[in-house]
Amino acid sequence: MRKAGGIVAVIAGIFGTIAAVITLSVGGMGSAFQAQGSSTVVYLGWGGLGFSFLAIILGAVVMSTQGKTPGALLILCALAGAILGGTLVAVCMGLAFIGGILALIGGSKRADLST
Repeated sequence: MRKAGGIVAVIAGIFGTIAAVITLSVGGMGSAFQAQGSSTVVYLGWGGLGFSFLAIILGAVVMSTQGKTPGALLILCALAGAILGGTLVAVCMGLAFIGGILALIGGSKRADLST
């Protein structure tokens, strides 16, 4: 379950990065046309880009470690990215949240080799 959670988180981070670039593009076009509130959209795009990169990194860490801390950090990253990343990034961070839950409940199962 941990590897599946890590893979889901990496895929969500990649899609979140694409969504953040789209958000940055829309904010940039809004700034070019001097639309009101376009700077907020640009800030949301940067926030989404940062948390999407962090989701990719934490997804890779989840796949390679046995502790529960990276899964919990992935859940926190997904929540913060959904709040600070804009609407498109929030959809992708929902997928990262699911990956974090999979990583967290996957637990550290140790094989009993004493047979």
